[in-house]
Amino acid sequence: MKHNALHMTLLLDYYGELLTEKQKTCFDLYYNQDLSLGEIAEEAGISRQGVHDTLSKAEQALLDFEQKLGCVARENRLQQLLQTISAAAQELEGTPQAERILDAVRKIKE
Repeated sequence: MKHNALHMTLLLDYYGELLTEKQKTCFDLYYNQDLSLGEIAEEAGISRQGVHDTLSKAEQALLDFEQKLGCVARENRLQQLLQTISAAAQELEGTPQAERILDAVRKIKE
């Protein structure tokens, strides 16, 4: 069941507010705090199966949001393009144009 934890936490960062409180709590305990389904069930006062179902629905919802909206993919593309722009500008190092380009890249990354 556990997907790539980094990818799932990125999805939570972007779309977490669209989940229910219960989904966010279970998701955080599972992915960020690395609790087992049994530990989460005990803490939340629900069955292990209930935790599994909640996590499955949350994961699917986050994946659906990303498929439809593409915020994480867009951010990844932006970061790759900024690296390409920075590398190209560094080849022009010392010129006023390169400095303007690198300054703009730094501002975008802020």
